[in-house]
Amino acid sequence: MGAQLRVYKRRIRSVTATKKITKAMEMISASRIVKAQRAVAASTPYADELTRAVTAVATRSNAKHPLTTENPQATTAAVLLITADRGLAGGYSTNAIKQALVVSERLRAEGKTVVTYIVGRKGVAYYGFRDLPVTSSWTGFSDKPTYGDAKIVASELIEAFTATEGGVDELHLVSTKFVSMLTQNAVDARLLPLKLDEVQLSDDKPAKTEIFPLYDFEPSAEGVLDALLPRYVESRIYNALLQSAASEHAARRRAMKSATDNAGELIKSLTRLANSARQAEITQEISEIVGGANALADASRGSE
Repeated sequence: MGAQLRVYKRRIRSVTATKKITKAMEMISASRIVKAQRAVAASTPYADELTRAVTAVATRSNAKHPLTTENPQATTAAVLLITADRGLAGGYSTNAIKQALVVSERLRAEGKTVVTYIVGRKGVAYYGFRDLPVTSSWTGFSDKPTYGDAKIVASELIEAFTATEGGVDELHLVSTKFVSMLTQNAVDARLLPLKLDEVQLSDDKPAKTEIFPLYDFEPSAEGVLDALLPRYVESRIYNALLQSAASEHAARRRAMKSATDNAGELIKSLTRLANSARQAEITQEISEIVGGANALADASRGSE
């Protein structure tokens, strides 16, 4: 019985230490969610205004621009997948990866070759473990992205899209949208070429609500689009990174809270088992003492 009690006590100490870790991670994620939500709220108006500006310029002119012109013979599509650098976030990265695989299968069914770009170590590890090809990857900033990070990612994607040879014809983005503390949804959207009739703002309202008249642009509509569209892609990727970061913190907080609660329940269960083992041990010791006393009493009566 003594050995069994020691096992229970050792397990209780181990689970208690784990509970302290998960509780600390829960509190850290809870504090970071607030900062991530503020960053999302700060970046969303800028991204929405850029979307309106690009839509207005493209709609009010007859300019043909490679970033807004549909390629009827598209053969290659790029998929940018945003995942986490660290684990312990429930199904956050898994859901985004599954959505990226669905998008890739849909594009392949359309007869297109898919090239993959990944943000986050979890996505890189998943594709690497399964020997799936990855064109480029970026890691180290999934939980706290900056505009500079988004610009680095966007520049390579725009370069691949505008390349005359060996480039891509479409660019799709797979990320996680922060809806609430309890809900984060994996979503996908086509960034390039820009579909003016399908452009959505951050609040899911359409950016195009009316037919605009034609205007003259200086130096030209193409020049304005050359300046605006790269900023549009950068802002959309930055907003997606921030949304994903907020979703990652919320998912990790929820997972760590669940782990902390489970650890507490396990400690209660182990404590009950330890108490039962200690009670059984005490009962056995009392029985042995009583048995020994009875044996001595019997021996004393026999000697008399």
